[in-house]
Amino acid sequence: MRSRPLSRLDCRYPGVVSLFALPSLIMSVVSLAMFAAQAFAFIDAVTHRPDAYPAADKLTKKAWLIILGLALAAHMLIWAPLSLFNLVGIVAALVYIVDVRPALRSLTRY
Repeated sequence: MRSRPLSRLDCRYPGVVSLFALPSLIMSVVSLAMFAAQAFAFIDAVTHRPDAYPAADKLTKKAWLIILGLALAAHMLIWAPLSLFNLVGIVAALVYIVDVRPALRSLTRY
């Protein structure tokens, strides 16, 4: 009897198992979370009044919008989360969320 080669139907797994599926999924989730944080920071920066930024002793609204807008645009163009532009952008967004946003909210709270 001649043995026949194993076909795809004889495989134990119903589909193809990729070694890189889990790391790719993790990087996609991290990239999406970074994009969401940058978008949140940019939208929040748009909603505050321009005179609140100097009153909180922070950069001007125009400067924060340029920084966060460039970071958001760079993330849309370069989706890889470990690129230099995206790392700088997420640091800027986190600085805004952690430092600037609470200062602005304390000044504009009704």
